[in-house]
Amino acid sequence: MITTYYQPPAGEYQSGLSMDQLASVLPLAGGLLWVDLLDEPLESCRRLLLETFGFHPLAVDDALEEQHVPRVDDWGNYLYLVLHTVLLAQQETTEIDTLELDIFLGHNYLVTYHTQPIDVISRVQRACQRDDRHLRRGAGHLLYKLIDELVADYMPVVDQIDEVIDRVEDQIFDDTGTVLLEEVFTLKRGLLHLRRIIAPQREVLNKLARGDFAVIRPEDRVFFRDIYDHLVRLYDITEGLRDLVGGALDTYLSVVNNRMNDVMKTLTIITTLFMPVSFLAGFFGINFFQAVEPLAAWTSRPAFIAMLAAMTVTPLVMYLWMRRRRLV
Repeated sequence: MITTYYQPPAGEYQSGLSMDQLASVLPLAGGLLWVDLLDEPLESCRRLLLETFGFHPLAVDDALEEQHVPRVDDWGNYLYLVLHTVLLAQQETTEIDTLELDIFLGHNYLVTYHTQPIDVISRVQRACQRDDRHLRRGAGHLLYKLIDELVADYMPVVDQIDEVIDRVEDQIFDDTGTVLLEEVFTLKRGLLHLRRIIAPQREVLNKLARGDFAVIRPEDRVFFRDIYDHLVRLYDITEGLRDLVGGALDTYLSVVNNRMNDVMKTLTIITTLFMPVSFLAGFFGINFFQAVEPLAAWTSRPAFIAMLAAMTVTPLVMYLWMRRRRLV
């Protein structure tokens, strides 16, 4: 689907332009043309980008056929940018999905390409329909509006991850099952993925804010600097959350080890207490042959009572001794 918006130098914006109209308004100075390509056939997109806009074939191939980390390429009279938006795969989970957004920015046009619907594009389109000043301020300002909305979507994801980390930290001392451990590692993977996206995207905004590109007007650079500051803060928050998850994992392993030590301590105490009893039971369980040696006294009633008393008193005495030595 191809969605087009054109803001002429004077008058109201127009939408739904044909290919011939796109070619006619593109050379006009003072206006702004925004073309959004959503899941359009590759050949149709390639023909539009190559023939109508005259983009370099390498830039077109990068946009249509390859997946990239966030980056910006300067082609002289236009920029090619790769940005990523993030979203949670499902509610109440920390599985993070990313959607790539390819952007071509010229002096009087903006071309966006994506294979899946991106909520940021829809929100900016609705904002332009409500207030055409977003289009009148130029292509650079429209790009700023897109990136600002895109970065704003990072915070709900970070907040959701923060809430899950708090819940995991509360459950560590109550539940040390494999489900909790899987959730901890899911958090680590999600934050690592988020870090791999935010770090290069931060550098993209840094380049846009420094004024290294001719298509970015000086008055628009301050806006990109503001987004850069937001990404720096997001990166720091993400690093802090990664430290929290690492600490939660260490705490989890410590709790598991402590519980294992308690179990081993309990088993050791039980074994130690019953060791004399086992000795007595084993000793009196030996087969004595009456024909060889007269041992009737060992099997008499007093010997039986004495053995029962020893088997009862010995564990009690050992327990009291261990308590006095603070072994239990």
